[in-house]
Amino acid sequence: MTRRRPPARRRTRRPSKRQQQRDAQLIGFAVVAAAVIGLLVMVVNWLAAHWWVLVVVLVLAGLAGVGWFSTRRQQARWETVRAQGLRYGLSQLDALHHSRFEDVIRDLMRRDGCRDAVRVGGGGDLGADVKATDPFGRRWVIQCKHRRNGSRGSAVGTPDLQVLNGTARQVHGADVAVIVTNGRVTAPAAAFAKQQRLHVVDRQTLAVWAAGSRPLWELLRAVPPPRRSTPLS
Repeated sequence: MTRRRPPARRRTRRPSKRQQQRDAQLIGFAVVAAAVIGLLVMVVNWLAAHWWVLVVVLVLAGLAGVGWFSTRRQQARWETVRAQGLRYGLSQLDALHHSRFEDVIRDLMRRDGCRDAVRVGGGGDLGADVKATDPFGRRWVIQCKHRRNGSRGSAVGTPDLQVLNGTARQVHGADVAVIVTNGRVTAPAAAFAKQQRLHVVDRQTLAVWAAGSRPLWELLRAVPPPRRSTPLS
């Protein structure tokens, strides 16, 4: 007689390490969720028994919110007053470092109502030292040329304006392209600016703008019309 071989036992497939990790993560998540739910139930029960604590916390939070809002409003008022009183004389502007001169031009644009005025001057600025949007929606791109010796320094020439003309509208999307200097501007540069619809703020115009309260667009000729209607238009 031939003996029958016993049937081979099927090997039970062990879960892979990835599956084991997933199971462990699920178990851990369930434990944490249960602990969080239990803690929340304990907190709710405690607050229900000590409701006055919640009232005190809410009152303190409300007072803190009112204080923060009042502080922000006061800071905004102080900033408005400071901006309205911002004035500079030519001697002050001449004594500035060129980077500080750019900061001043930015601040003067903010004084005029350009809330988003920002200084972007530096390496690779592509001819834009200050950018701003006026209350009429026009985009201003300003290049600053500070001269340490003021009117005795080197004059702003046509090459400076050519850089502004090549990037202000095409690269920066300017509606108004301006070059500002505390020095002189050559006659050919002034003629080039007029031909290319660029605006030049020379030493005399800068003196009126920085020491007064009129916005720059009221001191320049042939400024583009407003992009949108405002209470000022």
